[in-house]
Amino acid sequence: MPPSTVVSSPGKVLIAGGYLVLDPAYSGTVISTSSRFYTVVRDDECISPNTLQVRSPQFNDAAWNYTVKTDSETVVEPSPENLTKNKFVQLAIEKAIKLGIELRGAAAIQQSVSHGVDIAIVGANDFYSQRATLTSLDLPRTLDSLKKIKPFNSTGVSLSDVHKTGLGSSAALITSLVSALLVHLAVLPASALSEGEGTDDNEKPDIEGRRLAHNLAQYVHCLAQGKVGSGFDVSAAVFGSHLYTRFDPVVLQPIMDDSNKTQVLLSVLSSSNTSWNYGVVPFKLPPLTRIMLADVDAGSDTPSLVGKVLKWRKENSAQADTLWREIDQLNQSLAQTLLHITKLHDQDPAVYGAAVKYISSLQPIQWAANPWQPESEIPIVEAFYEAHHISQVIRAKMREMGKLAGVPIEPPEQTKLLDTCVYQAGIIGGGVPGAGGYDAIWLLVCDPVDCSPDQHPIERIEHVWSNYKDLSVSPLSASESTAGGSRLEKLEDIPGLIDAVSTEA
Repeated sequence: MPPSTVVSSPGKVLIAGGYLVLDPAYSGTVISTSSRFYTVVRDDECISPNTLQVRSPQFNDAAWNYTVKTDSETVVEPSPENLTKNKFVQLAIEKAIKLGIELRGAAAIQQSVSHGVDIAIVGANDFYSQRATLTSLDLPRTLDSLKKIKPFNSTGVSLSDVHKTGLGSSAALITSLVSALLVHLAVLPASALSEGEGTDDNEKPDIEGRRLAHNLAQYVHCLAQGKVGSGFDVSAAVFGSHLYTRFDPVVLQPIMDDSNKTQVLLSVLSSSNTSWNYGVVPFKLPPLTRIMLADVDAGSDTPSLVGKVLKWRKENSAQADTLWREIDQLNQSLAQTLLHITKLHDQDPAVYGAAVKYISSLQPIQWAANPWQPESEIPIVEAFYEAHHISQVIRAKMREMGKLAGVPIEPPEQTKLLDTCVYQAGIIGGGVPGAGGYDAIWLLVCDPVDCSPDQHPIERIEHVWSNYKDLSVSPLSASESTAGGSRLEKLEDIPGLIDAVSTEA
């Protein structure tokens, strides 16, 4: 097998900042997930010169060929033999190639694809519902069952028919694809995406390269969707977990007319363009906690919520602005409380561990009620209870906004499910991610080291989900990514990846 360039990018969960993150005046807390998209790029002499062969092996009829031309206005031309179209993939390739030509020159890019290039793209199982696979294997919907499904499992359907779980598959895919292309074409050095790259500028030998990949991914994602979104999903795919403030959409206006094939991208997408005024502040969940996610099948489609909420805000600006300021203050308080809890761990990990074990055995309302608790643990327990309280108030405020706007941000069915979960011992908080609706829930759960399995909060939640009757709840295996955002990988280090992208399968 020829040498490969492999880049992975994580999915996302917006735990605070739904709707508000659309406004640069506010920020959101976005968690990157351990579930990732992988793009594998390698030269292949069996492919026609100047041709990019793109495959998505998890889907039926998901292969596309593109010819690279550098002597005309059309830089990338899809093959007429392609069975389907993929706007996301085509735009990612077009713009990565075009940017590469602007930075390295047409001759250099032409040489890079002269032997033909194979590109395989696969996503972790969590990006797509595994309900049908679990049923076919006669397995219950549990975390342990998910481990028994082979990595990068085939969906058995076309791309247009797959049931997504809301982890930001399109953003992770585009980020992984454009980043891998930029590295493979020597537009970016490998150091831009090397392991250990975080969100702290002092630790980044090539922060500018990572920012260029970010800007290109944001552009492609917006172009493919036909609008400039908030960008938190792409930002999480590039930088990992963080507190995110969106960029001013004006930055992309000069290049959003895709009919103009002669427009120059670099002046807009350059990392030195100060109009990219997004904010990325490092964040991570406290030690000995875990985010748990579930796909919820309520039997109805989630309506388009964002447009209705923004319409309500425009028509009721005074009322909306007051409520948004209140929610923003709560969102900021939650983030700072969680960061403070991490500092308490760093001050005394042993005491912290004992405190987490203590609250793992009690419902949140009981956390601060034990008069015999060691004095050293009290500040830790109080901080966890504060996080629980704030998350509950955020939920109430989001329900209020949904009621005022006439949209189901946290539908009654989800409220009942979340209340059942959050009242369990060791559960810090939860909610419906992002814009809300019927599709998913997230929980922040205590994850103590020395806790008996039957008393572990994760086991309690699994029991609730498995036995819940009012909604069909299926867990996802994802936790917070410990590997940050986009990163260069070794093909052989990722279980199941070689088999998944093999052309001989």
